[in-house]
Amino acid sequence: MNDRPLSLLSRTSSTAVALALLLLVVVRLAGQGGGTSTLTLLGREGRRTMPVVATGGQELVALDDLAAAFQLTVREESGAITVSYQGQTIVLTPEQALASVAGRLVSLPAPPVRAGGRWMVPLEFINRALALVYDTRLELRRPSRLVVVGDLRVPRVAVRYEPLAGSTRLTIEVTPATQSSIGQEATRLSIRFEADALDLAVPAFQPQGLLLAIRSVDAATLALDLGPRFASFRTSTQAAGAATRLVIELLPAAAPPVAPTPAPATPPPPVTPELPSFRPPVSAIRTIVIDPGHGGDDAGARGATGTLEKDLTLSVARRLKTAVEARLGIRVILTRDDDRDMPLDRRTALANNSKADVFVSLHANASVHARAAGAAIFVAEFDGHDQATATAAPVRVPVFGGGSRNIELLLWDLAQTRYLDQSGELARLLAQEFENRLPLAQQPLGRAPFRVLESANMPAVLIEMGYLTNAEQERLLAGSGFQTTFVQAVFDALVRFRNHLESSGGDR
Repeated sequence: MNDRPLSLLSRTSSTAVALALLLLVVVRLAGQGGGTSTLTLLGREGRRTMPVVATGGQELVALDDLAAAFQLTVREESGAITVSYQGQTIVLTPEQALASVAGRLVSLPAPPVRAGGRWMVPLEFINRALALVYDTRLELRRPSRLVVVGDLRVPRVAVRYEPLAGSTRLTIEVTPATQSSIGQEATRLSIRFEADALDLAVPAFQPQGLLLAIRSVDAATLALDLGPRFASFRTSTQAAGAATRLVIELLPAAAPPVAPTPAPATPPPPVTPELPSFRPPVSAIRTIVIDPGHGGDDAGARGATGTLEKDLTLSVARRLKTAVEARLGIRVILTRDDDRDMPLDRRTALANNSKADVFVSLHANASVHARAAGAAIFVAEFDGHDQATATAAPVRVPVFGGGSRNIELLLWDLAQTRYLDQSGELARLLAQEFENRLPLAQQPLGRAPFRVLESANMPAVLIEMGYLTNAEQERLLAGSGFQTTFVQAVFDALVRFRNHLESSGGDR
């Protein structure tokens, strides 16, 4: 009969001693600053942090810090701690790893403890108790000490770094699956994710010749600072369950072969040199320039609900760039990668100076007729006189070593005349790929004197994706489903056009 009370007393005394020791450790850590880290709260209004104390395998946060962040009322009465939010209450009891949430009991990994005059609770209090009474979604991501407040797109981004023989591979796993686009700016690769923020895990590594640093440059962009040995990169993207796996391989410049020192020997008899072999390149398309129409002060067409042509074209251009680079491994250049003014002549000049093999300009249409709808593809239009005078009379110029040769000069504004047949073939292939996938205009193929096409010294087309002045099409064009289908159709047409060029000898 007397053993049971003694046992209870013994257990109670043991609990009291353990709590006293825990409290002592917490107070010392809080006072010394040791064993502390921070918890990040991420919401629409931005970020804020609060201190976290780690002890005994538990991470604790102060209730008054949570109260300030989430507009809670905390009261201590009758040996209990009451946390209130908009009429709903959470009741905590010292020495008990339980919380009563609106009358419902939930377990906590540790009881609340008092340290330095403040009540401390485990991090799990946020998602197990507070989330049940709060009016906005709360998601605690314990490994990264992050709390996502509200319905934000915050994918987990884990980066794995692998130095290989002669190259460097980065594997970026994004959960849940998230669209991204890659751009190169001088000595930096920027990976922009379609997200509000990133839950980023970056490995520690020593800077080396191909890669100097991996860092976050803004809420949704990861940057790779490139080293002096970097020359190019290739990418691939694949689905990995609910995640997206993006693989980027950084490549150095190929070292020039070292010629062996010839051994002394009798000079060989003269040999008639072989004529050079004129073979088509490995790929008839090595560089594509994608032109997101408008930008900056020029918003372009505007839909009834506020969709702007300049924003739509940039979104689609980034998706198309990602798809082509990742799946074809060729260079893709955007005439603009942000909301900036870009004169028409500079767009075409960028394509010409980059020696692009294809130029695609993206636009959205507008009409006074609200029912006008459908995509259309255009090539440049010239009159007969323009085509006849596109090439000026040859100019005779001196050449190295003496003598002279004729140089055929091409008028800048009429450069496209040499590629009208190939541009027409690309437009035809695009229309075929759009058919049965996307709404098409009554006349999906056309010619027009578009200035942005006239000076393009390569096959060039302008695509009107649809009409923003049509309410139904505005909703369609702004949606992810349409943009994904559109990008796939353009990608398929580009593959067929590349095959066409290679089968016809690869001549541009």
